[in-house]
Amino acid sequence: MRSPSWGDSPWYTSTFSGSLDNNGICQCAVRLPDSTFPANHLEALQEANHNLSVSFQEQLSKVRGEWASGLEQLDNLTRRVRVIEMGGLSLMELNFEPMKVEIKEMESIVQELKTSFRGSSAVVETLFEEVQNISTMANQLESYDKNNVLVVRRDMASLRRRLEDCQQVEKSFSPPPRIDFGSCQHGGIENISKPFVVQLNWRGFNFKAGGWGRDSFYGSTEQKYWVSILEQGSSYFTSVRLYPSYDDLVLYRNPVDKTPAGSSNRGYGSGMIVFNDILYYNCQASQYLCKFNLSSNAIERQLLPNAAYNNRFSYASSLYQDIDLAADEYGFWAIYSTEKDEGKIVLSKLNATSLAVEKTWLTSQYKLGVTNAFMVCGVLYATRTLNTRAEEIFYMFDTATGNEGHMKVPLDKMMENVQSLSYNPNDHKLYMYNDGYMVNYDLFFKQPK
Repeated sequence: MRSPSWGDSPWYTSTFSGSLDNNGICQCAVRLPDSTFPANHLEALQEANHNLSVSFQEQLSKVRGEWASGLEQLDNLTRRVRVIEMGGLSLMELNFEPMKVEIKEMESIVQELKTSFRGSSAVVETLFEEVQNISTMANQLESYDKNNVLVVRRDMASLRRRLEDCQQVEKSFSPPPRIDFGSCQHGGIENISKPFVVQLNWRGFNFKAGGWGRDSFYGSTEQKYWVSILEQGSSYFTSVRLYPSYDDLVLYRNPVDKTPAGSSNRGYGSGMIVFNDILYYNCQASQYLCKFNLSSNAIERQLLPNAAYNNRFSYASSLYQDIDLAADEYGFWAIYSTEKDEGKIVLSKLNATSLAVEKTWLTSQYKLGVTNAFMVCGVLYATRTLNTRAEEIFYMFDTATGNEGHMKVPLDKMMENVQSLSYNPNDHKLYMYNDGYMVNYDLFFKQPK
């Protein structure tokens, strides 16, 4: 039997074996390849494709929404990190924990995006890298805080706020009416200015003890400044340096050094003062006062009766200042102690010409309990240490009435130890030698009652 074949043109025949049935009809079995078109498969494929398309569109819409939200979050996060890097974020806003939570959320979204696409996507990979970069930057910024970078910035912000507060206070503060120089028509010290640092002494930081100022004789028209420095690590000084003006002092310009003749006339401690063009000081290791004329270089000596010396009763923060000389509107003074008075402060009014004692007062204040002292209008004021950066004027003794009492006037300082402290009636300033630095202050007085 021959049958058609797709390969014949028009027909291809093949021979097959068969048999006749009882009716004489030929019967045979033919195996044909399944070459019919699978329409049912096509229909199923079309349906699956439609369902997949619908599902893909739904997923794509979802992914686009998440992507847009993720991109917006990423953009916001990127801007915030950049602001932090540039230092523009206030320290109150600088909280890393919410940022780290957002970064974790972003990482989860990107991971979902990568899974949804089931393949390589350059856009998603780029997005993932950006999130990782932001995570790294945030971690680095947080780690910087462990190195106190943010602590310093926080301190700076605090200082800035304090400065602004001070500026507001300064605007609202009206200082008391100025008391005329030389006048004692006031109620005593009310306040004191912040320290004004003029400069470090010309010999350097290691020369911590000494004194400085202007001529303290009331009415003096001298504009020159003086500086006297104790030798490093010792108790004495050998000379005084004079500057013709304040500008010369600041610029270390045009100095003139004056040296008293004779080793016995070397100065002892930081209690020296210039009064009416004369340097007064404690002569070395003695009860004597020295008087050194800065114009003629002449020297005179005079005993201060019973005065303790050789670091017996100095101040708490300076050595060998057993005798501290001072001046005010009323004249020339010596602040010291004696063995008889067991270290309590003794105050004597001296004749500046003869150095004779005119009158003496005994106080109840132990001299070693104060860091320094000075005179204003016949009133003794003493200071004590509050901490390494602050003193306090805490004690006063009025020679006019004999009354003494306590007060609280804060006094800032730059270094720890007050080596000398002198008042000048010509400008109402305190002159401090502060561990090698020359500092001054303005005094403010209470109005008279």
